[in-house]
Amino acid sequence: MSLLLAIISDTHLPRGSRTLPVACVERLRAADLILHAGDLATAGVLADLRALGPPVEAVYGNVDDHEVRALLPSARLVQAGPARIAMIHDAGPAGGRLARLRERFAGAGAGAVVFGHSHIPLHERDPATGFQIFNPGSPTDRRRQPTHTMGQARIGEDGAVSFELIDLG
Repeated sequence: MSLLLAIISDTHLPRGSRTLPVACVERLRAADLILHAGDLATAGVLADLRALGPPVEAVYGNVDDHEVRALLPSARLVQAGPARIAMIHDAGPAGGRLARLRERFAGAGAGAVVFGHSHIPLHERDPATGFQIFNPGSPTDRRRQPTHTMGQARIGEDGAVSFELIDLG
């Protein structure tokens, strides 16, 4: 049996009339597990995500208030079936990012790292080791990106992680 993960980051809510797009909420509800890579902003947003049904694993980001920082770690390791996925908000400069994150989380046995901060969707895979890094972009604050985005991942019975970027328009 495979697992379906819904992955978001940089929601920056609440802000004016901004809300999660309906298509994003539908994918969050349908998932077996939700990952949020930081910048929720308030603990109320975390509570709203938890109310959708699936378990939520999250890390705090640079805009998160003191209450969110008290509830969440800055980095964590998530066990998703047989897969181990590390999470962090700010993965640092683009140059050398894949190798740097692989090294940082190697001792934890992570096969992938989910991160946010830049609002720039990204999926990279080391062809030699299979280690992956994934940034889902933002479903609410696209900044200079052409569309709002989120991610999903399927975890196979063998622990293989397949990431997919979802264009929310």
